[in-house]
Amino acid sequence: MLAKGSEPWLFTAALVTAMFAVLSRTMDSSHLNHAAYIAMALTFFMVLFFRDPERKVEISDTYMISPADGTIIDIRGRKVCIFMFLQNVHVNRAPISGKIREISYKKGGYLPAFCKDSERNERNEFIIHSKYGDVSVTQIAGTIARRIVPYSRVNDIIEQGQRIGMIRFGSRVDVTIPHDFEIIVRKGERVLAGKTVIATIKNDRDF
Repeated sequence: MLAKGSEPWLFTAALVTAMFAVLSRTMDSSHLNHAAYIAMALTFFMVLFFRDPERKVEISDTYMISPADGTIIDIRGRKVCIFMFLQNVHVNRAPISGKIREISYKKGGYLPAFCKDSERNERNEFIIHSKYGDVSVTQIAGTIARRIVPYSRVNDIIEQGQRIGMIRFGSRVDVTIPHDFEIIVRKGERVLAGKTVIATIKNDRDF
């Protein structure tokens, strides 16, 4: 399955590949032949990047799940920061069930998303009102990323693991953890959106 909104990107890459392939055969040019191979590799990369695999999400009020694929690069108090490399799936999911109370988009720079200064980068923040209070999920653009795409709207009722948006071409996602939960992931750990448990409800660890 491919991510929502990826069709124009894939169509353009495939069209450019086909154009170079036809021209290289028609004009018998080694340069055009090389360009066709490069365009083909780019098309393959686009398919890989925009993949959006189906995942069976086990919904529970006793834990929170990762909103993104990637690596935990920092844990700041109650905030877990996840960096998504280019090879990771870039579709983001709700870490907890609730209602989207607010969506806030801010323009900004394009520093590497793993830097602390990336707080000044382009970002999109979801405030999910859950039974345990508000949970913030912030999509942060990176050096390459130029487009944050939300799938959900204010007042949407969302289930844990539901797709809420994506960031194109390298980025970071931060999620705040309510005080009712204990963070169980560690810096450097790899996580999967909708699958990896990142926090469990206190006094109810035997789920």
